[in-house]
Amino acid sequence: MPTASGFMAAAASCRNPLVWFFSLAAALFFASWYLLLDSAAAPAALDARRQGLPSASPGRKCDPDKALLRVYMYDLPLEFHFGMLDWEPGSGGGLWPDVRHGVPEYPGGLNLQHSIEYWLTLDLLASEQGAPTPCNAVRVRDPARADVVFVPFFASLSFNRHSKVVPPARTSEDRTLQRRLIEFLAARPEWRRSGGRDHVVLAHHPNGMLDARYKLWPCVFVLCDFGRYPHSVANIDKDVIAPYQHVVDDFLNDSTGYDDRPTLLYFQGAIYRKDGGFIRQELYYLLKDEKDVHFSFGSVAGNGIEESTRGMRASKFCLNIAGDTPSSNRLFDSIVSHCVPVIISDEIELPFEDMLDYSKFCIIVRGADAVKKGFLINLIKGISPEEWTSMWNKLREVEGHFEYQYPSQPEDAVQMIWKTIARKVPSIRLKVNRLRRFSWTEANKTNDSPARSSWLENQAR
Repeated sequence: MPTASGFMAAAASCRNPLVWFFSLAAALFFASWYLLLDSAAAPAALDARRQGLPSASPGRKCDPDKALLRVYMYDLPLEFHFGMLDWEPGSGGGLWPDVRHGVPEYPGGLNLQHSIEYWLTLDLLASEQGAPTPCNAVRVRDPARADVVFVPFFASLSFNRHSKVVPPARTSEDRTLQRRLIEFLAARPEWRRSGGRDHVVLAHHPNGMLDARYKLWPCVFVLCDFGRYPHSVANIDKDVIAPYQHVVDDFLNDSTGYDDRPTLLYFQGAIYRKDGGFIRQELYYLLKDEKDVHFSFGSVAGNGIEESTRGMRASKFCLNIAGDTPSSNRLFDSIVSHCVPVIISDEIELPFEDMLDYSKFCIIVRGADAVKKGFLINLIKGISPEEWTSMWNKLREVEGHFEYQYPSQPEDAVQMIWKTIARKVPSIRLKVNRLRRFSWTEANKTNDSPARSSWLENQAR
């Protein structure tokens, strides 16, 4: 291929001004094209370097000694994870897909909103196999080196697909898997050494792990909210709140301004809900006749997702109201649509709130205030175009933190979850060490060899 220097040499030896001009233009074209390709190459790796994060190049495995979080992952049987995706190992066998050459496809639709176990497991496999990953969390094979123990059970998908009893069985496959998981963990020395306090269990669907959760209470749960959990089982001190996977498409190249979005306030969804969702009905009757407010029933059936996408992108503010549970994927649909969320849910816990100031890009209103006649609409109308634009810009800045993807990218939802778990590690270690305080006396109360063996395992670790 001709080079820019070759063109310049030809131009210098040519006395014809026209030929010289075209040669110079060609040289500049090739030089600019080369720079464009060079600047567009490997944006993820470039981001990792800028943020000072370790990043695995294809074919190079992550270094556990440089990782933020070292993770020991159980080799659970296929039916607990990728077997639910109808994935089967090739002729070489094995429990895990080779993620360097593609990944099993996860079911679409509303299944996606609780798919976090899939994305986190893929990232751990990538860290070990040498696929691209930011290397914040790295799989290790020796549990003694691990900060936490990861339980790769796709609990949300298990509930969505297997929670119904299929005759002649007397119990659902989901409950059977939960029972088998409890039996597996109870037999593991890693669980016995810590009482499960360093185990990470994903139950993002509100009904996931419905039976097992009460036996796994010491572990670190990764959840969407605490709406269906007693405080003794799950709470913000020990557990992690993770975002839903949004179901509307990302709003790429969004250039809409305040005046380009004709709808002031938007809500489309189920209006009549139980539990804390009664507030939706009250707000419906308060807002349904207000000018520039869209408040109507809707569902994902038919073209519901497409309607929501268009509605959110045409709206300045999007209502996110408590339903059957304190949270929903509507908040994250609003964020990626750059429609400023108006959150009315007193019991909601927000993902990564120790790192993100939601008041910069959301309006959060107490339920008691929202149902006062005129309060909410006057609040929204009182926000100036300049204030709205500031929040709109902030939404575009933070939306990547709520994105699940493979390969995972620096600061996306997967990496934010790993970082949140890593910040729990000192507290986990404190709990485990306190648990071992009386290991000498407990081991010597009896000559029973299993007790002595357990004590020796604790000391070895």
